Amino acid sequence: MIPNTFGIPATADRYEVLRTQQELVSLLRGGGLCDAPCLVVGSGSNIVFTGHYPGTVVHLENKGIRLLSESDGTLFVEAAAGEVWDDFVRHCIAQGWHGVENLVAIPGTVGASPVQNVGAYGSEAKDVIDSVLAYDIATGEPRTFTHAECRFGYRDSIFKGELKDRYIVWSVTYRLQRVFEPRVGYKALSDALASAGIANPTAQQLADTIAEIRWSKLPRPEQTGSAGSFFKNPVVPAAKYTELHACYPDIVAYPVAADSYKLAAGWLIEKAGWKGRTQGRCGVYEKQALVLVNRGGCTGQEVVALANAIVADVQAKFGVTLTPEAIIV
Repeated sequence: MIPNTFGIPATADRYEVLRTQQELVSLLRGGGLCDAPCLVVGSGSNIVFTGHYPGTVVHLENKGIRLLSESDGTLFVEAAAGEVWDDFVRHCIAQGWHGVENLVAIPGTVGASPVQNVGAYGSEAKDVIDSVLAYDIATGEPRTFTHAECRFGYRDSIFKGELKDRYIVWSVTYRLQRVFEPRVGYKALSDALASAGIANPTAQQLADTIAEIRWSKLPRPEQTGSAGSFFKNPVVPAAKYTELHACYPDIVAYPVAADSYKLAAGWLIEKAGWKGRTQGRCGVYEKQALVLVNRGGCTGQEVVALANAIVADVQAKFGVTLTPEAIIV
C-alpha cells in the first residue's frame, strides 16, 4: 500500500521507491516522470487519497544526517528527505544541536518540512531551515534553494505554490545552535512546564513536555488513522476578530500582525458542534476537533464529505472559511 497515515488503501499507475541519489537521477534523466502526474510521499502523514492516482507516486526512503560545519556556535546540519522527522529532531537533541525541540512528535519526514513549513508550539520549520536541495522533475538537474527562495508562509512554501509538482526535495540543511534557548511562549506549553515545576527546562525536558501535550490530545498514527491537523488555523482581519470576540468572549485567537488575528480552527469546529461526531466511517477526534480520524475502513471520499460539511457549518456560524492543511489527492 502507498504509505499514508490515514490508512486509506491507495493505488497508482506506477510506484517508485527511491533510496539513493543515483536512483533518483536515473529516474528523472530517463524522462520517467515527465509524461504523467507525479506525487512525492514520505510517510504520507498529510495526504488523503480519494481514489486511484493517475500517475507516478515516488516514495523517498533516502537516509542520512550529518554535521556540515560549525562556526561561533552555529551549526549547519544536513538531513536526507526520507528521514523520519521525529527521529531527526530527537537525534539533534541528543547531539546538542538546538532549535527544533518545539517541533518534536510531528508525524512525517524531513522532506515535508520545507514543503509544508511544519510548525507547532510557537516554532516553524522556516525558523531553522537554511537551504533545500531539490531536483527538477523535468530536467533531472539539482538546485539548491536558499531560505529566501523557499518563500515560506504559514504552512506554505514555493514548493506548494509556484513550483508545485516541479521539484523533488532530496535533502534539507538546517541552521541550528550549540546554545539552547527554550521557546516557551506558547500558553499550553508554559502552563504544562509550570505544572511540572520546571522553571528552566533542558532541551530534553522541553521536547518531552511537548510530546506529552501532543499525544494527550492527538491520536497516535500507529493506533488511529488520521492526517494530523486537518485544517489550517484561519487568519482574519482585526475587525472580524473584534466582531467574533463580542459574540464569543472565549474565542481562542492569537495576534499575528497589527491588523490580523489567527483563530484556532479546532475551537471553531468544536463550537460548531462537530467534536466527537461521526459521518459515515470518518469522524472528528474526541480530544481535538482539528483532527479527522478513520473510524474503520473509511474512504477518501468520506473524509472529503465530512471536511466539506464542517467547512460549511463553520462558514455559516462564524463567517470564517476553513481551508485544509491536509493534501487531498
